[in-house]
Amino acid sequence: MRKQLFFLACCSLFTISSYGQQQLGQRPRVQSPIVNADGTVTFNFYDPSAQTVSVNGDFEEIGNKQLEMKKQENGVWTVTTGPLNPELYSYSLTVDSQRIVDPACSYVNRDINTLSNIFIVTKSADDKGHYYAVNNVAHGTLARVWYDSPTLGQQRRMTVYLPPSYDGKKRFPVMYLLHGWGGDETAWGDLGRTSQIMDNLIAEGKCVPMIVVMPNGNPTCNAAPGWWHEGMYVPDGNAFNQRRAKATMEESFMDIVNFVDSHYKTIRKRSARAVTGLSMGGGHTFGIARLYPDTFDYYGLQSAACRMPREIMPNTPNSKLNEDYDGQMKRLFDSKPKLFWIAIGKDDFLMQMNTELRQYLDAHHYPYEYYENDGGHIWRNWRIYLTMFAQKIFKSEE
Repeated sequence: MRKQLFFLACCSLFTISSYGQQQLGQRPRVQSPIVNADGTVTFNFYDPSAQTVSVNGDFEEIGNKQLEMKKQENGVWTVTTGPLNPELYSYSLTVDSQRIVDPACSYVNRDINTLSNIFIVTKSADDKGHYYAVNNVAHGTLARVWYDSPTLGQQRRMTVYLPPSYDGKKRFPVMYLLHGWGGDETAWGDLGRTSQIMDNLIAEGKCVPMIVVMPNGNPTCNAAPGWWHEGMYVPDGNAFNQRRAKATMEESFMDIVNFVDSHYKTIRKRSARAVTGLSMGGGHTFGIARLYPDTFDYYGLQSAACRMPREIMPNTPNSKLNEDYDGQMKRLFDSKPKLFWIAIGKDDFLMQMNTELRQYLDAHHYPYEYYENDGGHIWRNWRIYLTMFAQKIFKSEE
């Protein structure tokens, strides 16, 4: 009897397995995206019942951000782009007016509350795609770290990159890398490709091995959505802004520096510290430069929200930032920082703000470097700026 039951059970499993394989065999195996040798990219999506399908991405160089897909007889929708330049690209699908991520692509990034697929085009070892890709080089360590902020009265989270040669013995310089509005401590690591860029630059000897610290710049939020006690709320860039923070990000920034210096092998002097950030983080960088002119030697303002005092939000606790603006700027440049770098795209909506800052610097004969390129307020530019800035700093510490 037991042998008969065992035989029947095996038959049932075989039947179910065969049915599953049969069903799998009836559905075309879809690969998407496919990066072709000529730099074109083919997208495929299976849905025989769909009426319209399109690909939407940041494909500016081919003059079309939306590509209509065509349905084949097997129910697979497909389209191939024109040749794309070396770059990291984001895209999504629109199926009958519904935006979705590509189910055939496992690589997804979150930007505030938007999920997008990503892929990389690279053609040589010196193009942007190469620096954003994971290559066969020595790899650093990327860790999520909690630290105490007495100024804000919180346990807070940040991301720390340790270079491949970090062994707990040798000391390293530190770059503090700040995100923009709506971002958090994961933004530069995920969207900015920080660890990939640093690994590749260090491997090629194009930048000094360094620690990179990516804190959460929202003083009313301890960490990225879903990673602190407020739970899995919908991220929208304005979460908990109705709460009044005990201090600004700038005013609390030395809590981060003190933690990093006490927990990692750092070179604890001004010439081994840099701070840079994009958009809101560029504004934080500008404020940090004015509050702590003797703490950092390198400053990088990327598409910075560098508000002059009259433009600072009235409900933000920024008394220290409003005090004696001219005096703060004079103390900063009298201290002779090694680099004050401004980078922005010519189509960036913050261009006027940056132009006014440059006019102020020029009027007072304060030295700075300026870089302007194409494009607007986009991650495509900020990855470029990080790659450039990392190669400019800490040369005297080698």
